[in-house]
Amino acid sequence: MKKLLLIVNPCAGKKKANPHLANIISVFNHADYEVTVHVTAQSGEATTVAAEKGSAFDLLVCIGGDGTFNEVITGADRLDPISRPVLGYIPAGSTNDFANSLHLDKDPVEAARNIVKGKTQTLDIGKFNGRCFSYIASFGAFTHASYATPQNLKNLLGHTAYLLESVKELTSIRSHHVRFTTEGGSVYEDDYIFGAISNSTSVAGVLTLDPQIVDMNDGLLELLLVRKPHSLLELSNCIKALGTHDYDSPMLTLLSTPSVKIEAPEDMDWTLDGEFQEGSTNCSVVNCHSAINIIL
Repeated sequence: MKKLLLIVNPCAGKKKANPHLANIISVFNHADYEVTVHVTAQSGEATTVAAEKGSAFDLLVCIGGDGTFNEVITGADRLDPISRPVLGYIPAGSTNDFANSLHLDKDPVEAARNIVKGKTQTLDIGKFNGRCFSYIASFGAFTHASYATPQNLKNLLGHTAYLLESVKELTSIRSHHVRFTTEGGSVYEDDYIFGAISNSTSVAGVLTLDPQIVDMNDGLLELLLVRKPHSLLELSNCIKALGTHDYDSPMLTLLSTPSVKIEAPEDMDWTLDGEFQEGSTNCSVVNCHSAINIIL
């Protein structure tokens, strides 16, 4: 019998997965998995559990939001690649950007069935100054919403809570002067209101990238930069360009790169997979090609 470690964040999203836990375990049992369940009680716990126990299991499944999955891959990344378990993800968060990019089922039990009958696939992850992220490192407008929104509001309103917090951010947009140097030596320097280094079609909960551009296992990360608008017309054009995927707009920069070095104000904080990351004057972001095995 195969061994499965199920890491559950009981506070994720609207707690929608909690009533289905017995049925989820039953799905895995019927697929010949002996299931060990660990319910997290605090932030960072999923990382510790994955790192300390993951090598003893064939499959490591996360039930939670993108932040919880981030913790799981961070823990799995600390294991020897030979003993690293295959991953599964049952999305139960408020926004689930990463899960949406992978087209994972939103029904928890159906997501478990898909893990049982799915195929293992390799995916890239990113590292920001050595810290793992599964799909995005971002700064500026919209990024504060993910970690600033209270958990009880997330549970009550779900994705709407992020949108409400993002609207509040738009009323006080602030730009940052940042310099990006790609692996090929190209330099992009300007005042930006938003920037994202991602491996996802869904960005910051409120934006999307053209899926024809994004390949989540090509060894590249997408760098999206939004310049500071100097008028309401430029702001309107910027919003329109983002909504229509018009990457030729002078307000936007979009490119793919294996790595990028960043010079930024020290007080410019980031979010990694929706979780807070303190700013630094010098940052390095790299793509780790085919770093995880996940069942899709």
